[in-house]
Amino acid sequence: MAGKWGYKDVVPITAMLAVECSDVVLSILFKAASLKGMSYFVYIAYCYVLATLVFVPLAFLSNRKKLLLPLEFPLISRICLLGLLGFSGQVCAYKGLELGSPTLASAISNLAPAFTFILAVLF
Repeated sequence: MAGKWGYKDVVPITAMLAVECSDVVLSILFKAASLKGMSYFVYIAYCYVLATLVFVPLAFLSNRKKLLLPLEFPLISRICLLGLLGFSGQVCAYKGLELGSPTLASAISNLAPAFTFILAVLF
């Protein structure tokens, strides 16, 4: 039965396509907004607010059967550090997109696994 696709086979491919399409749409929207004078800090803030409005209700509606870790200072500091790294990465990417084109940004984002591999070999 080589031609039959199951639900579990299609979901990862669909999710991957959705992420790539949303990345391209966000790049094009940012380029259009930056040409009209919008700051990339404001654009990133809007993206974070929209993501919060989408994902916080999903977190409350999800059904969890196991207990969560207690919120202690080391865990909160790691979450804040990851948020800061993600924000600084977005600032650098959108500043580069403001100076370049969405095509260049897409090509550079495809090189991220190669850069990760090179850094893993070096360190």
